Amino acid sequence: MAFAEPLPEPISASLRRPETGGTLTIDVAAIAANWRTLARRTRTAECAAVVKANAYGLGVEAVTSKLDGAGCKTFFVADLAEARRVRACARGAVIYVLGGFSPDIGPGYIDVGARPVINSTTELAEWDAFVAANNWRGGAAIHVDTGMNRLGIPYDRAVKDFETIAKLPGFTIEGVFTHFAMADEPRHSITQEQHDRFTACCDALQKAGHDIPMRHCANSAAIVSHPGTHEDLVRAGIMLYGYNPISGGQELSPVMSLKAGIVRCENIAKGSGVSYGHTWCAGQDSRIATISIGYADGLARQLSGRVQFLLHGKPVRQIGRICMDMCMLDITDFPEAQTGDAVTIIGQDGQARMDARDYAALLDTIPYEILCAVGKRVPRVYLQNGTVVKEACDIDFL
Repeated sequence: MAFAEPLPEPISASLRRPETGGTLTIDVAAIAANWRTLARRTRTAECAAVVKANAYGLGVEAVTSKLDGAGCKTFFVADLAEARRVRACARGAVIYVLGGFSPDIGPGYIDVGARPVINSTTELAEWDAFVAANNWRGGAAIHVDTGMNRLGIPYDRAVKDFETIAKLPGFTIEGVFTHFAMADEPRHSITQEQHDRFTACCDALQKAGHDIPMRHCANSAAIVSHPGTHEDLVRAGIMLYGYNPISGGQELSPVMSLKAGIVRCENIAKGSGVSYGHTWCAGQDSRIATISIGYADGLARQLSGRVQFLLHGKPVRQIGRICMDMCMLDITDFPEAQTGDAVTIIGQDGQARMDARDYAALLDTIPYEILCAVGKRVPRVYLQNGTVVKEACDIDFL
């Protein structure tokens, strides 16, 4: 997907009423700037981009197009369907599929030109048979499990298993990697232990005569907290999208904002209940606004009555239960508020800012989940240097 010519209308404090609810605005120039920041930080290691889960909910086509244009050469996705979407936007890129290999979808790898991540000795044997039968030399990466205990060949068996599989005629090691479990806790010793295990495994393979063109370990957290693990490549994920997984770490360029418009303002009498179950009742004569965003759009129902948004640059309290498609605000102290005004769920409004971390803390989760949860029906509006360059709804891409 190439970016279109800039659209004439800027994003303003008064939203145009979309055909669906809220609007997610993504600054693609900020994503590219974050990638460049990380690429400079990692110096000799290549900086790859993790764009799985629809680029963490922000739109894989737009994000991939921008990063490809900025010079990013390698992308990681979760499955082959995501790889197809990336390939459509980055014709010359290297694409790795983290979910592994199955003979049933082998032809898809040839069609897309993607490279599977091999997560078990069974997959190794299946991949070897597939490439031998199809004379395919697209390459694959080997995942060694050094302590995550999720996917990958256990490190204490890897050398022995590789010795057996590497004798098969179609097998070539293109790269070996591992994934850290606790890199976001810089003082914990497990990351160094994992790296030591990984290094020992790679060294043993090399001593056995196996070339390893590419080693990589570092996710976003390790890019910051463990520079000694950068190896040949780093996998930048959440940091591309503006969030540092290390508490108190380097701030990055903000990437996104989520807004919804007021669709109704109404005065209610003291004692009146609001929303399902009347969990909030007015303690005085009050003015209530309804906005067009709800849990179907990613605003978790568990946040009901616990959060504030921003209206005209000031905090405004959400009240009552969050509904599927909308929720309500107490705008008694906002006499100027009217239908059509924009309410900021995430992002900057004047001097104030709402952050995905605020919601994550309340839900005992992480910003990753907040970003990924933004509903598919929410339109994505892409900015570059303050100008709208693309508008799309994610459902158009599925």
